[in-house]
Amino acid sequence: AGFIKSPLSQKRLAQDSVELYCEAIGNPIPEIQWWFEGNDPNETNAQLWDGARQDRVKINATYNLHSTSTISIANLTGDDSGMYECRASNDPDRNHLSKSPKVKWIRSQANVFVIERPDIVSQVTESAGSVTLSCNMSAPHLAVTGHKWIHKEKILKEDENSGAFTSYTIEGKKEEHSGIYECVFEANPQIRGQVNISVSPQVTAYKKSEHGNEGDTGVLTCKNPSFPAVTTWSWYKSGHGVSALLENASGRYIIKSSGNKTELRILKLDIEQDTGDYFCNGTNPYGSGDATVNLRVRSRLAALWPFLGIVAEVLVLVTIIFIYEKRRKPDEVPDGKRHLGLKLKSNATNHKDKNVRQRNAN
Repeated sequence: AGFIKSPLSQKRLAQDSVELYCEAIGNPIPEIQWWFEGNDPNETNAQLWDGARQDRVKINATYNLHSTSTISIANLTGDDSGMYECRASNDPDRNHLSKSPKVKWIRSQANVFVIERPDIVSQVTESAGSVTLSCNMSAPHLAVTGHKWIHKEKILKEDENSGAFTSYTIEGKKEEHSGIYECVFEANPQIRGQVNISVSPQVTAYKKSEHGNEGDTGVLTCKNPSFPAVTTWSWYKSGHGVSALLENASGRYIIKSSGNKTELRILKLDIEQDTGDYFCNGTNPYGSGDATVNLRVRSRLAALWPFLGIVAEVLVLVTIIFIYEKRRKPDEVPDGKRHLGLKLKSNATNHKDKNVRQRNAN
């Protein structure tokens, strides 16, 4: 057996995760094991298994043409610092309890250093027309070579300044830029902080006016684009100066809500009962917000009115033409026939004059 890829030493912050990779080749295909030895002088080598350390250790291995194995450790602590060893062997007696293997295990080692995570104090300051976000990393801290600000995986700002403080200014109101922002300190390892711009729900209707046909199902939708997400959604219908709470238990109303979206379905729409204004209300720990949706219910025949109008216009036109033809005088000759008669009479006169001239000549 021989290694074609070996694990690499890494530095990680406490509470982060680490992943080590090992790949071996041989005939027959070798087995791969993971072992660990801590920094404590009295600690001995111990084999690691999938699910060890309160299920924080995960080991995935494949044996196809050659051997590959990955060990990952989540939620790192200082006790996870130490030497990790990838061992490979294809000796048939490699796991025998009494026999020594003829071919010894080959080994590849990597060190993992778990560094205590520094505290990052974040702050949001709102002034006239702008919002300033800041992160301040407590000492002692690693050497910083630059900073980044990230929102929704998009880099908003970056620099190569050193130091434990960084800030970012957003033009506009707080409600327009809510969300989760990350401040990144470029170091080894990289250190990340989080700044949240939290506001009450900025609820909006997907459509301010909806239409539905009588007997069909009406669908009204509201959403909340702000942060944090809505924890409680509710729907109301206005009528006679008061608003009535709509609930799923009523039978005709089905309400489906998930995070920043809510949907109200009204079964078997009725013109008299369901036409009107509906209110969606969203609540989170910072307050509440609502929006209005106007629902108009049309008769099932409403779609036929344009077609029936066209048919009516055609019928009126045909009737007018028919009455005109009936009332026209019988001796009235159409212009086309009058022109034809005049042409025939002119031809007969010309023929008669020709005959007279021939007679006189004779």
